[in-house]
Amino acid sequence: MLPNRYSAWDGSQDPLSAELPLDDLVEQLSEDLLNGWSVDESLERLLRQGMPGRFSGLDQLRARIEHMRQEAAARLGTNGPIARIRERVEEIVHTEQMELSVMDSDDARFREVALDALPDSLAETLSELKGYEFVSEEARQAFDDLLNELRRDIMDRMFREVSEAMSDPDPETMAALKDMLADLNGLLDQRQAGTGPSDEEFAAFMTKHGEFFPENPTTLDELLEALAKRAAAFSRFMANLSPDQRAELDDLMNVAMDDLDLAFQMDHLGNTLRALAPGLDWNGSMDGAGGPTDGLGAALNAIEDLSAMENLERALGQNYPGASLADVDPEELARMLDGEARRDLERLKKIERALERAGVVVRSSGRLELTPRGVRKLGEQALSKVFEHITVDRPGSHDVPSAGGMGEPTGTSRPWKYGDTFRLDLQRTLGNAVVRGGVSEGGQIQLSPEDFEIAEYETKTSVATVLLLDMSRSMPLRGHWLGAKRMALALHALITTAYPEDHLEIVAFSDYARVMSPADLGQVDWEPVYGTNMEHAFNLAGRILARHRDATKQVLLVTDGEPTAHLEGDEVFFQWPPARRTIDLTFKEAMRLARGGVTMNIFMLEQEPGLVAFVDRLAKIVHGRVFAARSEELGDMIVRDYLRK
Repeated sequence: MLPNRYSAWDGSQDPLSAELPLDDLVEQLSEDLLNGWSVDESLERLLRQGMPGRFSGLDQLRARIEHMRQEAAARLGTNGPIARIRERVEEIVHTEQMELSVMDSDDARFREVALDALPDSLAETLSELKGYEFVSEEARQAFDDLLNELRRDIMDRMFREVSEAMSDPDPETMAALKDMLADLNGLLDQRQAGTGPSDEEFAAFMTKHGEFFPENPTTLDELLEALAKRAAAFSRFMANLSPDQRAELDDLMNVAMDDLDLAFQMDHLGNTLRALAPGLDWNGSMDGAGGPTDGLGAALNAIEDLSAMENLERALGQNYPGASLADVDPEELARMLDGEARRDLERLKKIERALERAGVVVRSSGRLELTPRGVRKLGEQALSKVFEHITVDRPGSHDVPSAGGMGEPTGTSRPWKYGDTFRLDLQRTLGNAVVRGGVSEGGQIQLSPEDFEIAEYETKTSVATVLLLDMSRSMPLRGHWLGAKRMALALHALITTAYPEDHLEIVAFSDYARVMSPADLGQVDWEPVYGTNMEHAFNLAGRILARHRDATKQVLLVTDGEPTAHLEGDEVFFQWPPARRTIDLTFKEAMRLARGGVTMNIFMLEQEPGLVAFVDRLAKIVHGRVFAARSEELGDMIVRDYLRK
């Protein structure tokens, strides 16, 4: 025997890791299935809703992500530099599109297609727009202003002193900037090589380029310190970005500058400053760091999170072709929310596998379908609700008043009478003979017919039942269809589990009648056709019951209206109000059932005068019973009556 091990709950254990609660899963699915949803649709709804009290569904996880995104966006406001650039680009594109929309030309349509096909990457979008010829003068001017501001911002984040001199980065100013950077790199190269520069050389540099340094440093060391601190702060910022963020910012810088010589000079300056000031923190964490770049780092981190949240929202929404739970990154979900959210996602991923592993559903031709075991589980769920009010009889078969049959012995006996089944209680029979004096001189017991004692047994019989279930349009319109389906599945579950000797067939009828399996019933809905063809239903029930010669036969009729259709050959005749011929043919088939020894119980779901009059006459013809039932009580009434009888 394997030992059991117990440990204290520490929050890390997953109570559903071994197996999801199958009964609870089926209960969650049952309402949708009984309402006519497919298994795929029901499973999707379960994945979206989760199991309240156990784990969250996709909708709850998505709502949490959406709430976090809205809060992060509100905190970021207009301070997110890349987000602000993206918004301005979108406004520029929208302005251009509005201008194109009023133009009637092939060129305008071509330009609209080009704008719609702009890439997701902000840098690539800027690059393509730089080569785009704007029709809207407003959009063109806004784009030029954006590029100029972006150049100043990029320079400011690297060298604040330089950017203040670039209020108007025209070609002449840009040429002066590149000249300054080349001269500055020359001075710093001398310092790095230990060959200078002299004070006179620095003074000459400041005389030539002093407009770029409003703070007016007096020595190269003073300028070097200011530049190195700014460069180190930006380097820390870049080191704390993700690879994608660094790539995006680098691409933006390259697109905005669009000058290889300028990019080379700035890169050379950064490397030289790093070599000349090795004591500065060039790659440390941004946590707790001061300086103006902290706001940029926080903004870019927030922007990255916003992008990740948007991707998670889309993946959790599953509203795109080919969507799959595999699209949701569990690690990203845990980072954004918590470990419990990741565990909820894993549970959701296990649901379909758990149902398939338990034999409840099977995927066939890309669609999920209920298996026979799934139908039983569905019926058991319906039956359990009925059993909240009634108690199950002993399993096996049904009692009849007579004794002496082939059922379970009662422990009693009685004298044998002519015609009785000859199942002697041997002990009591021999005892009777001894008491009578039927023992010979040789000790042999001489039996006489009056000695015979018959052991009494409970007589059992099997029951063959045909459930006739109205599927016409009026059933759902009056709110009866769900209760009828639930009752049918509950009755099927009861008979297959507690009364295996019995037989049940379900015949659904509207314009036509047809045999329906419990699996079909679990997934089909009412039929949007006119006609209540009881004549065909009674005929089909009679043919089914004729196959069970030794069983007690009964028909359970569940309907909310009188017959309005009958068969004329292979065609359906329909008329409302009911035609006289329809009523007569229906009664004719009912009398045929009665002559075949079939008992009929009629469950009437409405109290309309026409239905009441029809049912009263039908009950007299077949010597049946009538139950006025509400749909929510239907399962209770039929199961209780089945157990009692």
